[in-house]
Amino acid sequence: MKQILLVASLFSLVLQTAWSQDATGLRKQQYNLEKGLAIDGYDPVAYFKSNKAIPGKKELAVINQGVVYYFSSTENKEEFRKNPSRYEPQYGGWCAYAMGAKGEKVSVDPETFKIIDGKLYLFYNSFFNNTLKSWNKDEGNLRPKADANWSKFFHL
Repeated sequence: MKQILLVASLFSLVLQTAWSQDATGLRKQQYNLEKGLAIDGYDPVAYFKSNKAIPGKKELAVINQGVVYYFSSTENKEEFRKNPSRYEPQYGGWCAYAMGAKGEKVSVDPETFKIIDGKLYLFYNSFFNNTLKSWNKDEGNLRPKADANWSKFFHL
């Protein structure tokens, strides 16, 4: 009986390690990162606490499953560590509108964002094209499409 429990425990540990490595690799491959850095170095917690985009500091970095996040304060860094999934942007940090409208990964302007149901959504905003405005016109349709499209890129 002890051998069965030992084998089952070892098997569970191996599966958990393999899943963690797969998730990390998939995140590094599919997320919007510049040399492993998310949100162009903006503090993901600040969006929620200050309702604005605040650049983080390199010395206040956290690596979460292979993705690097910068923070503007020690408090925000610690808040993120407690619950990273609460603060990470949707769709790996790609433009929510583009993900919903066309299923495409499009870069974002980290200062163009919206928090919906406690989740952070980022948008492209350049050359007179602010996709947040388009998103707001059809959010009810775009959001479920974006969720479905993102699952094609990121699924475990």
